[in-house]
Amino acid sequence: MTMDALELLIDLHQPNPRQGPGGDAQTELALHLTGLDPAAPLTVADIGCGTGAATLALARLLPRAQITAVDFLAPFLAKLQQRGEAAGVADRVVPLQASMSELPFADAQFDLLWSEGAIYNMGFEKGVKSWRRFLKPGGVLVASELTWTTSTRPPELQAFWDTAYPEVATAADKMAVLERHGYSPLGYFVLPETCWRDAYYRPLQAAFADFLKRHGHSEAATAVVAEHEQEIALYDTHAAHYSYGVYVAQRVD
Repeated sequence: MTMDALELLIDLHQPNPRQGPGGDAQTELALHLTGLDPAAPLTVADIGCGTGAATLALARLLPRAQITAVDFLAPFLAKLQQRGEAAGVADRVVPLQASMSELPFADAQFDLLWSEGAIYNMGFEKGVKSWRRFLKPGGVLVASELTWTTSTRPPELQAFWDTAYPEVATAADKMAVLERHGYSPLGYFVLPETCWRDAYYRPLQAAFADFLKRHGHSEAATAVVAEHEQEIALYDTHAAHYSYGVYVAQRVD
């Protein structure tokens, strides 16, 4: 991806509350499934935090936690800092600009690793394998991951995601990956359609006109919108076949 293309994506997504499908209620459900004591002084890392939708929900739900919010895009972290200050939790959220594949953490540093809609950037298997050492023994990983929700799907849908994200697979396949790399699954659920449409896609679509105007309807900006519209149309047509699965798994030794 060229820098210009990346800058366009940042400009499109930074104003939005979410950079991917999700919801505060689903973050709370996933946290409940961890079995961790929300009143404890937990150490947490939110990896691929974007502008902080999940980070801020976790800060609200875990009043004694210290949260390291990791993203490689400085503009997203700047927006997170603003949102954290407005929510009164900035003293418990530390922004960290870093690549998720080169995290500067110590072994067994965290009680909880969190990653909503981001681990695909690294690949699910590589992510869960390499991040495991940052968890304390018995620590918990929560990650949402593109998942087939039916055993078969239309060929055009299969072809699209096989190209866009070859690791797309069923929940059973993802559970096997977790078990193979030293985790015991604690819970799993599928994000409902509202997390895609209402929380992510519709606000994004509402921003397209201003985005194109800011960039003079350039060829590059128009192409960015067209790619997003294709993805949205694909979901609107085939939502029964895929979603994000939310995986909750404990490090076992």
